[in-house]
Amino acid sequence: MSHIPNESSELLQDLYDEMAPKDLYPLWEVLASLVTPTPQGSAESVRWSFPEVRDYLLRAGDLISAKDAERRVLILENPGLKGSSGITSSLYAGLQLILPGEVAPCHRHSQCALRFVMEGDGAFTAVDGEKAIMHKYDLVLTPGGQWHDHGNPSDQNMIWLDGLDIPTVRHFDASFAEKLGEDVHPETVEADDSMWRYGRNLRPFRGSSADRRPEGVPLFHYPYKEWRESLNELAGAEKPDPHLGHALEFINPADGGAVMPTISAHVRLLPAGFETRARRSTDGSVYVVTGGTGVALVDEVEHKLEEGDIFVVPSWSRLQLKADRDLALFGFSDRIAQEKLNLYREIKE
Repeated sequence: MSHIPNESSELLQDLYDEMAPKDLYPLWEVLASLVTPTPQGSAESVRWSFPEVRDYLLRAGDLISAKDAERRVLILENPGLKGSSGITSSLYAGLQLILPGEVAPCHRHSQCALRFVMEGDGAFTAVDGEKAIMHKYDLVLTPGGQWHDHGNPSDQNMIWLDGLDIPTVRHFDASFAEKLGEDVHPETVEADDSMWRYGRNLRPFRGSSADRRPEGVPLFHYPYKEWRESLNELAGAEKPDPHLGHALEFINPADGGAVMPTISAHVRLLPAGFETRARRSTDGSVYVVTGGTGVALVDEVEHKLEEGDIFVVPSWSRLQLKADRDLALFGFSDRIAQEKLNLYREIKE
């Protein structure tokens, strides 16, 4: 209130003090912090090393079962968002461990979730009774409101990255969750049934008994073998985009849009020696290095990257990527939600 004459300032403060017990406050005192010229989030750019987190996760596996924990997960919490369990202001991420022979019990919730496999081969995620057999760097979805459980009949540890819209759902006070009452949902169809029904630019005739998946989310398994082959073909056919490298987005075959209503996901490949031009976007993004080495420069923070690293690019941070060896990345963000709300924005230098 320094611009207000002293006598008025004192009277205004008396007014504020009188209004406060009635939960009334002056907008003019806080407007500049509420409506900012550019995004002013608290999230920081941070990198986690997979081998380091893996060690803690395996130690937890010796102490608590997947059933007792319901989900044995270590949260990747952004240091700028302490106490929120968020990796960005709108997204949650954690690393989940399922040991050989374990089952993570069946439940469902409002939150949309993705599973990106970091280690192991042969475990499954079941969605409404259909199993997706998981392999390293596969993307598996568990859309909001659908029953899902996880099991590991293999002889290997299975670890995957969980990405959920927990902070977004919390923002809207719209969280519901329930347990099935059985560890495993009864099997409804053969494993990966949806991939051949919906994953080949075809779909069952609408209205037929074969059209069994929910109309909005028919496909929930995107195998590494397929997306990496497509990325390699793209890289062999054209020069990389100057800001993104070679980039492909995972789509929902029902409408050609993002894989889930609140989460977008994509992959990138940067050839050895390639450096992107700088770019900013409003979607806070989470990345996993799936191959190669390089550097991510996020504003003034430099992350040296190697396979398995997980790093965060907060909203409106200036991002440049450089590949020392062919650098492959998986990423997810809240871009689709921002686009629906007419909030998304980007600039390229």
